[in-house]
Amino acid sequence: MLVAQTSRLALRAQNCVKSVKSAVSAKYQVKFAQTPRVSQFQVKKQPNRSNHVMTQATASAPAPVEKFRKDYEQVPFTAEQVHLTFKLGEEVTEVQSDVTMRALNKGSGKDVFLNGRDDLVLKSISIDGKALGSGDYEVDGTGLTLASSAIPAGTESFKLSVVTEIKPQDNTLLEGLYKSSGNFCTQCEAEGFRGITYFLDRPDCMATYTTRIEADKAKYPVLLSNGNLIEEGELEGGRHYAVWEDPFKKPCYLFALVAGKLSMKEDTFKTVSGRNVTLRIFVQEENISKVDFAMESLIKAMKWDEETFGLEYDLDIFNIVAVDDFNMGAMENKSLNIFNSRLVLATPNMATDGDFARIEGVVGHEYFHNYTGNRVTCRDWFQLTLKEGLTVYRDQEFSGDMNSRPVQRITDVIRLRSSQFTEDAGPMAHPVRPDSYIKMDNFYTVTVYEKGAEVVRMYETLLGKDGFRKGMDLYFQRHDGCAVTCDDFLAAMADANGEDLSDLSKWYGQAGTPVVKAKGTYDATAKTYTLSLSQSCPTTPGQDTKVPVLVPIRVALLGDDGKPMALNLRGSGGNAESEAVLRLRDGSQDFVFEGVATEPVPSLLRGFSAPVKLEIENQTDENLEFILANDTDPFNRWEAGQILGRKLVVDLYAAAIKASGTDAASVEKAARDAGGVSNSLVEAFRSLLNAKDLDGQYRAYAIGLPSTSELVGAIPQADPVVLHHVRSFIVKEISQRLRPDLEAAIAENDDAPGVPWTFTSDACARRALKNRALGYLASLKDESITETIFARFKEATNMTDEISALGALDIAGGARRNEAFDMFFAKWKSEPLVLLKWLGLQAGSNIDGNLETMKRLMEDEACYNAKNPNNNYSFYGGFASSAVNFHAADGSGYKFLADGIIKLDGINHQVAARLVSPFTAYKRYDAARQGLMKAELERILAVKTLSPNVYEIVSKSIK
Repeated sequence: MLVAQTSRLALRAQNCVKSVKSAVSAKYQVKFAQTPRVSQFQVKKQPNRSNHVMTQATASAPAPVEKFRKDYEQVPFTAEQVHLTFKLGEEVTEVQSDVTMRALNKGSGKDVFLNGRDDLVLKSISIDGKALGSGDYEVDGTGLTLASSAIPAGTESFKLSVVTEIKPQDNTLLEGLYKSSGNFCTQCEAEGFRGITYFLDRPDCMATYTTRIEADKAKYPVLLSNGNLIEEGELEGGRHYAVWEDPFKKPCYLFALVAGKLSMKEDTFKTVSGRNVTLRIFVQEENISKVDFAMESLIKAMKWDEETFGLEYDLDIFNIVAVDDFNMGAMENKSLNIFNSRLVLATPNMATDGDFARIEGVVGHEYFHNYTGNRVTCRDWFQLTLKEGLTVYRDQEFSGDMNSRPVQRITDVIRLRSSQFTEDAGPMAHPVRPDSYIKMDNFYTVTVYEKGAEVVRMYETLLGKDGFRKGMDLYFQRHDGCAVTCDDFLAAMADANGEDLSDLSKWYGQAGTPVVKAKGTYDATAKTYTLSLSQSCPTTPGQDTKVPVLVPIRVALLGDDGKPMALNLRGSGGNAESEAVLRLRDGSQDFVFEGVATEPVPSLLRGFSAPVKLEIENQTDENLEFILANDTDPFNRWEAGQILGRKLVVDLYAAAIKASGTDAASVEKAARDAGGVSNSLVEAFRSLLNAKDLDGQYRAYAIGLPSTSELVGAIPQADPVVLHHVRSFIVKEISQRLRPDLEAAIAENDDAPGVPWTFTSDACARRALKNRALGYLASLKDESITETIFARFKEATNMTDEISALGALDIAGGARRNEAFDMFFAKWKSEPLVLLKWLGLQAGSNIDGNLETMKRLMEDEACYNAKNPNNNYSFYGGFASSAVNFHAADGSGYKFLADGIIKLDGINHQVAARLVSPFTAYKRYDAARQGLMKAELERILAVKTLSPNVYEIVSKSIK
């Protein structure tokens, strides 16, 4: 499953907007704690379930219950075969669940707990055809408990039949079965299936599923579920039915159902063994012309997985359905992927290059889950990174092969540093395999996903691509059809390669970002170069003591000519390679290279070989400029420019703070007085901008500054508004001095009139560099430039150029900015996905007084819909990215977001919880803002009906 908030894929092509605003800145079950039981098993009175829209009532919510990984235990009975019958209705939907239960611990005498939700209405329950009495079971708001005495003594198996009633049309949580745009659909990961029927809602309960769906044929002509369609027909009263059978065992979180009036695009894929697989994408009729690229991406992903990992699709059909109301980005349900519509629908005039790249990556991600997540799943939700970290790594590799691998790596690291490093440094820091949680939904995090992918990548770095493939083959051979742990994955990698990887296991249990310090010493007499490495890790909540982890450091030594030297590492056997992977296992180690003729410039952590912060003690600006100009590793070449930019921002920020003024003019004066932007940095950027031998997308990233989020992490107790002004000053200075080069880059990369838009690496590269240059020039706020940008906005023939120009006008400000925003809204107001771009730009604008605009937009139904997750992510997520307005000194921005979180928690707990994220980093800011943000957190926490989702994040943030 891909998390929706702050979508993580394809930043490489997202220059279209983000490059014009700044440098690039930023998709469970254990032993259950049960309610204390009364002495007699009985059905407790169930609450009124006429409407599942949450309200802020005066009664307090139940106390949240924390679950721990150490408490995992196997259930006495598991589900083996599941037969589901859905009778879909407009007012009430009836669900009949017939489950063959098999004993895992015969004669244990234990009760069997089935998860449920407080909006389930139990109509009947029986075992082996015998109705159960009130003393045989107990129902409460968390589930249903079968008394051990109700289960036939000594039985190996029994048939459990449960009939429930639910109201999908009232389910604003968007978990379980709900309605979106008039259609029925499901979202069951992580714990949504319990909102459909009482069941063992845990990933280690794997069963085969047969699903019968009955519905009104006129309203719901399309009936879909997992597996292959085995039967369909007509029923009385204008209704019809379809029966789907999935022969592969799966946990209930992979169950899916869709029913609605949908149009379909069909294609086929011939597998490596010669089987024809039917591919279908279902969308609302008006969107059928927007799915071609998603279908192309699916076919590419299927072919890539066969060629790269030898994994062939295993069913006769693969369906994708796009829905507008979806908490996540997409969901990998077996053979029936359900997607947020923004990750399926795309045409050149309505979607940016970033959107297309994101669709390609996410379609690949969900398809790759067919093996890494579906065929082999996780034993419990604490092991989530087993499927998500591994699949993120796979989709990154896929995107790298489809497009520019260096740019893909850079975007992966930008995402990691701007979001995950921040998470590691805050109150929600947790290992990639957490030890506890209150709501599992809160742990679909950048740590589990992105850092988890980096852990997987370290296996590849240590073992090589061939060794990694051997490990993957053994992993599938051992565990196909099973629910397993991260330890099982490590064992397969180690055993397949005869390696001791035990030190790598420490990454799974230790939170925080390790800091690696490096110092190089050259001995001209002995012709040796000694690289001294040490590691440490800051304390994190619940982990005061840290241990050294295995850190693979990919290294090269650059000679005077800029080329990597042949390396002779002492003790390595004398193989002279130009690059080596050093294994830093201890707190400190020395690595000695022999036969080094001249003092080298070290190129360390090449390709970002480990998710750490690297500090090189004796690295000079001259060293960085040498790497920037010469290094053969594209990542480190880009990184050198980032370090130079970061140092400049930090230095000028310190000067601005010392001068005391916080307004833009005062900050600019202080920065100039401190020396401003060095000529060497400007010339380095000029060289990169004009380096025709480099990929255009790479150049667009190379001339960018570090993200604001990353910069905040480099400055203790940062004033975000002053930091914004410092960064804006640097951008403006670079723009002024590079103006002729930037204008030339725009002219050189413009398409000739009549040239059609294409999604190719070369075309995307041209647009990326052109729009990066356009964004730089906008910072000058020059009237002639603004008029040029406005003309480009009106004449744009594709969304990449159109939204880039709009973003540039937002930077330039003035009357043209407002005129362009009005024109864009008028043009696209009937296209919800396009309007999200407009909403995000409006919300994230740094123009003074934008909060009042946000308040007006919030009341306009044509602009904002509180029940739609995408709207909230663009609206509130965009606003939180505005340094000027969100971080306003009077705290008004903080209050606005807190009000929104409280309101949304009464509608959709998951969305509300994700929007708490900007507050969790409050300790990174200055004392005044810390106090204001903490006060809003305390106000949220005081809400009596606060959901466990929001409670968990807020309470941990305040600690």
